[in-house]
Amino acid sequence: MNANNQPNLNKGQLLKSLIIAFTIGAIVLLTAVLPAEYGLDPLGTGKFFGFSKLYQSNEQSKSNETNSSLNFKKIKMDKLGSPSSVSKPKEAGNPPPEVQYPEREDTIEVIVPAEKGIEYKFKSLKYGSTKYEWSTDKGIVYIDFHGEVKQENPPKNVFYESYTLAYSNNMAGTLTAPFEGKHGWYFRNETNEDIVVTIRLNGQYELFK
Repeated sequence: MNANNQPNLNKGQLLKSLIIAFTIGAIVLLTAVLPAEYGLDPLGTGKFFGFSKLYQSNEQSKSNETNSSLNFKKIKMDKLGSPSSVSKPKEAGNPPPEVQYPEREDTIEVIVPAEKGIEYKFKSLKYGSTKYEWSTDKGIVYIDFHGEVKQENPPKNVFYESYTLAYSNNMAGTLTAPFEGKHGWYFRNETNEDIVVTIRLNGQYELFK
């Protein structure tokens, strides 16, 4: 093909092409790019065409990145409770009392220091029923929800029975105490910031003074 046969654009045509390209680019920016990438939808087209659903704020992205990077050690059944070398006290077989602790309700805040663990327990009689709920102000903690049998002369290696082992930021349930004694949580904070755990209790129990 002879180069002389190629069409030549004059200044007016070139300007018109630039205006058309700029207009198309602006339309794409307003209808798709801004809603999908920046969460801005001045014309409402992002919502209409579904581009707004593609947007994630920086906080959401960071949250998703953090959640996806959580890699806690797998919790196995053999970690439940005391080692097999610690025998269950005979007091665990005592009969339940005729009268349980009176029902009450409490809210307690426990500060779990950074990179440390702490326990919080309450007293319950055998077969006493207590509803519980706890949540953190931020982050996830490791928990061992367990109970210790009341003994007159407890040994150095105390027997304890684990009800739940988990990594979580919130949990709720009901405990029917299998024996008289101390029941509650060991919270371990594996982050570099203090975490506040708010515990709500409702049922047949007593708090330690």
